[in-house]
Amino acid sequence: MATEEVQERLPVLYFGHGAPPLADDALWTGQFASWAAELPRPRAVLIVSAHWESAPVTIGATTTVPLVHDFWGFPERYYRVTYPAPGAPRLAESVRGLLGGSGVPVADEPARGLDHGAYVPLKEMYPDADVPVLQISMPTLDPRRLFDLGRRLAPLRDEGVLVMGSGFLTHNLSCVDMSLGADREPPSWSAEFDDWANRAAQAGDIDALLDWRAKAPAAAVAHPRSEHLAPLFVALGAGGETTETARSVIDGFWYGLAKRAFQFD
Repeated sequence: MATEEVQERLPVLYFGHGAPPLADDALWTGQFASWAAELPRPRAVLIVSAHWESAPVTIGATTTVPLVHDFWGFPERYYRVTYPAPGAPRLAESVRGLLGGSGVPVADEPARGLDHGAYVPLKEMYPDADVPVLQISMPTLDPRRLFDLGRRLAPLRDEGVLVMGSGFLTHNLSCVDMSLGADREPPSWSAEFDDWANRAAQAGDIDALLDWRAKAPAAAVAHPRSEHLAPLFVALGAGGETTETARSVIDGFWYGLAKRAFQFD
Protein backbone atom coordinates (compact mmCIF):
# COMPACT_ATOMS: atom_id res chain seq x y z
CA MET A 1 0.00 0.00 0.00
CA ALA A 2 1.47 3.35 -1.05
CA THR A 3 2.04 5.95 1.61
CA GLU A 4 1.30 9.60 1.06
CA GLU A 5 4.41 11.76 0.79
CA VAL A 6 4.84 14.14 3.69
CA GLN A 7 5.54 17.64 2.40
CA GLU A 8 8.12 19.65 4.30
CA ARG A 9 6.97 23.06 5.46
CA LEU A 10 8.70 25.64 3.32
CA PRO A 11 10.22 28.94 4.42
CA VAL A 12 9.21 32.40 3.25
CA LEU A 13 11.61 34.65 1.37
CA TYR A 14 12.06 38.37 0.82
CA PHE A 15 14.76 39.69 -1.48
CA GLY A 16 15.88 42.50 -3.73
CA HIS A 17 15.34 41.62 -7.37
CA GLY A 18 17.72 44.10 -8.92
CA ALA A 19 16.94 44.86 -12.55
CA PRO A 20 17.46 43.01 -15.86
CA PRO A 21 21.27 43.54 -15.65
CA LEU A 22 21.27 41.37 -12.52
CA ALA A 23 21.91 38.52 -14.97
CA ASP A 24 25.35 40.03 -15.65
CA ASP A 25 26.35 40.22 -11.98
CA ALA A 26 28.30 37.02 -11.27
CA LEU A 27 28.29 37.54 -7.50
CA TRP A 28 24.58 38.18 -7.09
CA THR A 29 23.46 35.50 -9.53
CA GLY A 30 25.71 33.04 -7.71
CA GLN A 31 24.15 34.02 -4.39
CA PHE A 32 20.65 33.39 -5.72
CA ALA A 33 21.67 30.03 -7.19
CA SER A 34 23.36 28.89 -3.97
CA TRP A 35 20.36 29.99 -1.91
CA ALA A 36 17.93 28.01 -4.05
CA ALA A 37 20.17 24.93 -3.89
CA GLU A 38 19.95 24.99 -0.08
CA LEU A 39 16.14 25.25 -0.01
CA PRO A 40 13.75 22.31 -0.07
CA ARG A 41 12.44 21.72 -3.57
CA PRO A 42 9.09 23.58 -3.80
CA ARG A 43 5.97 22.15 -5.40
CA ALA A 44 5.20 25.66 -6.61
CA VAL A 45 6.19 29.28 -6.06
CA LEU A 46 3.81 32.07 -5.09
CA ILE A 47 5.42 35.45 -5.68
CA VAL A 48 4.45 39.03 -4.89
CA SER A 49 6.45 41.64 -6.77
CA ALA A 50 6.94 45.36 -6.28
CA HIS A 51 5.93 45.77 -9.91
CA TRP A 52 2.32 44.66 -9.71
CA GLU A 53 -0.15 46.73 -7.77
CA SER A 54 -3.80 45.99 -8.47
CA ALA A 55 -6.88 45.94 -6.27
CA PRO A 56 -8.48 43.63 -5.41
CA VAL A 57 -5.87 40.91 -5.10
CA THR A 58 -5.42 39.70 -8.66
CA ILE A 59 -4.18 36.30 -9.77
CA GLY A 60 -1.93 36.29 -12.81
CA ALA A 61 -1.74 33.70 -15.55
CA THR A 62 -2.23 30.06 -14.57
CA THR A 63 -0.77 28.96 -17.91
CA THR A 64 2.54 29.86 -19.51
CA VAL A 65 2.18 33.24 -21.21
CA PRO A 66 4.78 35.79 -22.38
CA LEU A 67 6.74 37.71 -19.76
CA VAL A 68 6.00 41.32 -18.92
CA HIS A 69 9.12 43.28 -19.89
CA ASP A 70 8.14 46.22 -17.73
CA PHE A 71 11.29 48.32 -18.11
CA TRP A 72 12.60 50.86 -20.58
CA GLY A 73 15.90 51.97 -22.06
CA PHE A 74 17.83 48.72 -21.75
CA PRO A 75 19.73 46.88 -24.51
CA GLU A 76 17.57 44.72 -26.76
CA ARG A 77 18.94 41.45 -25.37
CA TYR A 78 17.09 41.99 -22.09
CA TYR A 79 13.80 42.07 -23.96
CA ARG A 80 14.51 38.71 -25.56
CA VAL A 81 14.74 36.91 -22.21
CA THR A 82 12.22 34.10 -21.71
CA TYR A 83 11.20 32.11 -18.65
CA PRO A 84 8.51 29.56 -19.60
CA ALA A 85 7.74 28.29 -16.10
CA PRO A 86 4.61 26.15 -15.85
CA GLY A 87 1.47 27.82 -14.57
CA ALA A 88 0.07 26.81 -11.20
CA PRO A 89 -3.73 26.42 -11.49
CA ARG A 90 -3.95 24.25 -8.35
CA LEU A 91 -2.14 26.92 -6.39
CA ALA A 92 -4.46 29.56 -7.81
CA GLU A 93 -7.44 27.59 -6.49
CA SER A 94 -5.82 27.37 -3.07
CA VAL A 95 -5.23 31.14 -3.05
CA ARG A 96 -8.86 31.77 -4.02
CA GLY A 97 -10.00 29.47 -1.23
CA LEU A 98 -7.82 31.03 1.45
CA LEU A 99 -8.67 34.61 0.52
CA GLY A 100 -12.25 34.26 -0.72
CA GLY A 101 -13.14 32.05 2.22
CA SER A 102 -12.26 34.90 4.58
CA GLY A 103 -14.07 37.56 2.61
CA VAL A 104 -11.12 38.95 0.65
CA PRO A 105 -12.17 39.65 -2.97
CA VAL A 106 -10.04 38.07 -5.68
CA ALA A 107 -9.82 38.86 -9.39
CA ASP A 108 -8.12 37.14 -12.31
CA GLU A 109 -5.91 38.47 -15.11
CA PRO A 110 -5.10 35.34 -17.13
CA ALA A 111 -3.09 37.14 -19.81
CA ARG A 112 -0.61 38.74 -17.41
CA GLY A 113 2.76 37.05 -17.38
CA LEU A 114 5.53 37.31 -14.81
CA ASP A 115 7.09 40.76 -14.52
CA HIS A 116 10.80 41.38 -14.05
CA GLY A 117 10.44 41.46 -10.26
CA ALA A 118 9.45 37.80 -10.55
CA TYR A 119 11.33 36.28 -13.45
CA VAL A 120 14.71 38.03 -13.01
CA PRO A 121 15.46 36.33 -9.64
CA LEU A 122 13.60 33.11 -10.51
CA LYS A 123 15.74 32.65 -13.60
CA GLU A 124 18.79 32.52 -11.33
CA MET A 125 17.18 30.35 -8.65
CA TYR A 126 15.40 27.84 -10.89
CA PRO A 127 17.06 28.28 -14.30
CA ASP A 128 15.32 25.26 -15.86
CA ALA A 129 11.95 26.98 -15.40
CA ASP A 130 10.54 23.69 -14.15
CA VAL A 131 8.82 24.91 -10.97
CA PRO A 132 5.22 26.13 -11.40
CA VAL A 133 4.95 29.84 -10.60
CA LEU A 134 1.96 31.98 -9.71
CA GLN A 135 2.15 35.74 -9.27
CA ILE A 136 -0.47 37.75 -7.41
CA SER A 137 -0.82 41.50 -7.13
CA MET A 138 -0.43 43.74 -4.12
CA PRO A 139 -3.87 45.31 -3.55
CA THR A 140 -2.46 48.08 -1.36
CA LEU A 141 0.79 49.46 0.02
CA ASP A 142 -0.56 49.63 3.57
CA PRO A 143 1.86 47.57 5.71
CA ARG A 144 -0.72 46.09 8.09
CA ARG A 145 -3.11 45.10 5.31
CA LEU A 146 -0.26 43.42 3.45
CA PHE A 147 0.83 41.69 6.64
CA ASP A 148 -2.72 40.36 7.05
CA LEU A 149 -2.69 39.18 3.44
CA GLY A 150 0.50 37.24 4.15
CA ARG A 151 -1.03 35.65 7.25
CA ARG A 152 -3.96 34.40 5.18
CA LEU A 153 -1.56 32.85 2.69
CA ALA A 154 0.65 31.20 5.33
CA PRO A 155 -1.08 27.76 5.17
CA LEU A 156 0.31 27.35 1.65
CA ARG A 157 3.72 26.71 3.21
CA ASP A 158 2.44 23.34 4.42
CA GLU A 159 1.41 22.46 0.86
CA GLY A 160 4.93 22.72 -0.53
CA VAL A 161 4.56 26.31 -1.73
CA LEU A 162 7.50 28.70 -1.52
CA VAL A 163 6.13 32.18 -0.79
CA MET A 164 8.35 34.98 -2.07
CA GLY A 165 8.28 38.74 -1.66
CA SER A 166 10.36 40.48 -4.32
CA GLY A 167 11.34 44.12 -3.87
CA PHE A 168 14.45 46.01 -2.77
CA LEU A 169 15.32 46.86 0.84
CA THR A 170 16.30 50.38 -0.20
CA HIS A 171 15.02 51.90 -3.41
CA ASN A 172 15.54 55.48 -4.50
CA LEU A 173 16.55 55.55 -8.15
CA SER A 174 16.87 59.33 -8.14
CA CYS A 175 19.92 58.88 -5.93
CA VAL A 176 21.56 56.17 -8.05
CA ASP A 177 24.52 57.09 -10.24
CA MET A 178 25.16 54.12 -12.52
CA SER A 179 28.52 55.57 -13.57
CA LEU A 180 29.90 54.81 -10.10
CA GLY A 181 29.60 51.06 -10.63
CA ALA A 182 27.68 48.27 -8.92
CA ASP A 183 30.23 47.96 -6.11
CA ARG A 184 30.26 51.63 -5.09
CA GLU A 185 30.20 52.51 -1.41
CA PRO A 186 26.57 52.83 -0.30
CA PRO A 187 25.29 56.28 0.64
CA SER A 188 24.65 56.77 4.34
CA TRP A 189 20.85 56.73 3.99
CA SER A 190 20.94 53.30 2.33
CA ALA A 191 23.43 51.81 4.78
CA GLU A 192 21.54 53.14 7.81
CA PHE A 193 18.16 51.88 6.63
CA ASP A 194 19.61 48.49 5.72
CA ASP A 195 21.24 48.10 9.13
CA TRP A 196 18.05 49.10 10.94
CA ALA A 197 15.84 46.76 8.92
CA ASN A 198 18.25 43.85 9.36
CA ARG A 199 18.36 44.30 13.13
CA ALA A 200 14.59 44.68 13.38
CA ALA A 201 13.90 41.62 11.23
CA GLN A 202 16.32 39.38 13.10
CA ALA A 203 14.89 40.57 16.42
CA GLY A 204 11.37 39.74 15.22
CA ASP A 205 10.28 43.35 15.77
CA ILE A 206 7.30 43.24 13.44
CA ASP A 207 5.68 46.32 14.96
CA ALA A 208 8.75 48.43 14.16
CA LEU A 209 8.94 47.12 10.60
CA LEU A 210 5.26 47.80 9.98
CA ASP A 211 5.74 51.31 11.38
CA TRP A 212 8.91 51.83 9.35
CA ARG A 213 8.08 55.38 8.25
CA ALA A 214 8.18 56.56 11.87
CA LYS A 215 10.82 54.17 13.21
CA ALA A 216 13.47 53.74 10.50
CA PRO A 217 16.34 56.14 9.85
CA ALA A 218 16.28 57.90 6.48
CA ALA A 219 12.92 56.29 5.73
CA ALA A 220 11.69 58.93 3.29
CA VAL A 221 14.96 58.85 1.34
CA ALA A 222 15.31 55.06 1.31
CA HIS A 223 11.75 54.70 0.02
CA PRO A 224 10.15 57.82 -1.46
CA ARG A 225 7.41 55.37 -2.45
CA SER A 226 7.14 52.06 -0.64
CA GLU A 227 6.30 49.53 -3.38
CA HIS A 228 9.72 47.84 -3.14
CA LEU A 229 9.52 47.47 0.63
CA ALA A 230 5.87 46.37 0.58
CA PRO A 231 6.54 42.71 -0.38
CA LEU A 232 8.43 42.39 2.90
CA PHE A 233 5.18 42.91 4.80
CA VAL A 234 3.53 40.04 2.93
CA ALA A 235 6.54 37.87 3.77
CA LEU A 236 6.38 38.87 7.43
CA GLY A 237 2.73 37.83 7.58
CA ALA A 238 3.30 34.54 5.80
CA GLY A 239 6.26 33.86 8.08
CA GLY A 240 3.93 33.71 11.07
CA GLU A 241 5.65 32.68 14.27
CA THR A 242 8.85 31.91 12.34
CA THR A 243 9.29 35.63 11.73
CA GLU A 244 11.20 35.57 15.01
CA THR A 245 13.83 33.37 13.37
CA ALA A 246 14.49 35.63 10.39
CA ARG A 247 17.98 35.35 9.02
CA SER A 248 19.83 37.42 6.49
CA VAL A 249 20.87 35.26 3.54
CA ILE A 250 22.24 37.87 1.13
CA ASP A 251 23.67 41.25 2.06
CA GLY A 252 25.68 44.02 0.48
CA PHE A 253 24.77 46.75 -1.97
CA TRP A 254 24.19 47.11 -5.70
CA TYR A 255 24.75 50.59 -7.10
CA GLY A 256 24.27 51.81 -3.53
CA LEU A 257 20.95 50.03 -2.96
CA ALA A 258 20.65 47.38 -0.26
CA LYS A 259 20.24 43.94 -1.82
CA ARG A 260 19.66 42.20 1.51
CA ALA A 261 17.50 39.08 1.48
CA PHE A 262 15.70 37.42 4.41
CA GLN A 263 14.54 33.89 4.99
CA PHE A 264 11.82 33.11 7.51
CA ASP A 265 12.03 29.42 8.41
